[in-house]
Amino acid sequence: MTRVEELTVGELAARSGVPASALRFYERQGLIHSRRTTGNQRRYSGGTLRRVAFIRASQSVGLPLSAIGEVLALVPADHTPTREFWVRASACWSEQLNERIERMERTRDRFTECVGCGCLSFERCALVDPGGLVT
Repeated sequence: MTRVEELTVGELAARSGVPASALRFYERQGLIHSRRTTGNQRRYSGGTLRRVAFIRASQSVGLPLSAIGEVLALVPADHTPTREFWVRASACWSEQLNERIERMERTRDRFTECVGCGCLSFERCALVDPGGLVT
């Protein structure tokens, strides 16, 4: 297979399955980088595919782009994230993901209790008024 040196935004979109509008957004956010041709067209290195894959995989587990961007900022723009990079990023996010799982489990349990009760009371329901603001 021939190594692709550079991709247009359309080619990157087709190869990654990510809409061109999202790729341009990622670029505005500093998550991916391109160079401009003399005709002002974007050209992405072949390694950008791996960065996009990293972004999409991270988003699929619920990580916000801000957190993804913080980690990608540690990788120079002209470098491709490696497996070792992914392992380090995953370790950094494990605690955050575990906390999110615990919150979701608590929410599920509250929802189950609420469905069983059926009250949907502003005074008593932890789902309707989770912060206890209504008195």
